[in-house]
Amino acid sequence: MIVLSDEMRLAIERALDDGCPVISSSVDAEGQPSLSFYGSTQVHSADQLAIWVRNPGGAFLRRIAANPHVAFLYRNPARRQLWQFHGRARRVDDPEVRDAIFEGSHKLERDRDPDRLGVAVIIDLDRVLERGAVLMER
Repeated sequence: MIVLSDEMRLAIERALDDGCPVISSSVDAEGQPSLSFYGSTQVHSADQLAIWVRNPGGAFLRRIAANPHVAFLYRNPARRQLWQFHGRARRVDDPEVRDAIFEGSHKLERDRDPDRLGVAVIIDLDRVLERGAVLMER
């Protein structure tokens, strides 16, 4: 069972302010991996993360359409926190959920998409690791 802690929620919420942006990993249809920073990463529910993808025509959305398996890495060496979040990403078009994810994004991220042209994505978590050891699994 996966239940993200308040410590995780707060750390991810503060990630940009702490200089520790979350890194995502996704794989395209040909199996090629890609890494990217997502300052919009947020805890969406007890077992979900969410991100706001500013570019609706971007490669991340094409990759998750072909292969939804993703991983996110949060590391804050000053606080000795290190978590990996593994799951399946999916685009969300429901207007209420979309708005909530946009509003839950860091202000710097919202300011980069003032017209809300981006896309909301939810990551349904399957596994959470802490310093390489499995902490929670679905």
